[in-house]
Amino acid sequence: MYLTVTCYLEQKGQWLMLHRIKKDHDINQGKWIGIGGKLEAGESPEECLLREVREETGLRLTSFRLRGMVTFNFTGPKALPGWETEYMYVYTADGWEGELTDCPEGETAWVPVEEVPRLNLWPGDRLFLEKIWADEPFFSYKIVYEGDRILSCQLDGRLVNL
Repeated sequence: MYLTVTCYLEQKGQWLMLHRIKKDHDINQGKWIGIGGKLEAGESPEECLLREVREETGLRLTSFRLRGMVTFNFTGPKALPGWETEYMYVYTADGWEGELTDCPEGETAWVPVEEVPRLNLWPGDRLFLEKIWADEPFFSYKIVYEGDRILSCQLDGRLVNL
């Protein structure tokens, strides 16, 4: 089980996205994701968010908002040991200080919000990103994957027909 955070930095109609292309044996290899990572022992989600954004971008967040929670379950032959369940806190940020630096885990890019759906995203990310785009209230998803395919999905405890 893992606890993680992800953050979508918003600026002038664009989001800072991370294209995961630098790490070997990466569950996110080739995907575009938000900025974030795993909580360390004793960290709060907000402490993790601030640390991960700083490590991956060089930026220090000054304004951010918790948008939702996502529970991921991974099954099937591609499931990595220890990654069967991931609980992810989803944030957006609209304020920071500093200069953007290179990321050791991939290439960052400012992507116009309307182009984000055309990127190589996890299918489940498309679901919760729609909630963010629509500025909907706090959400809780449970998404079950087999490989890259969604087997089932719940939103706020109710089954979603995909």
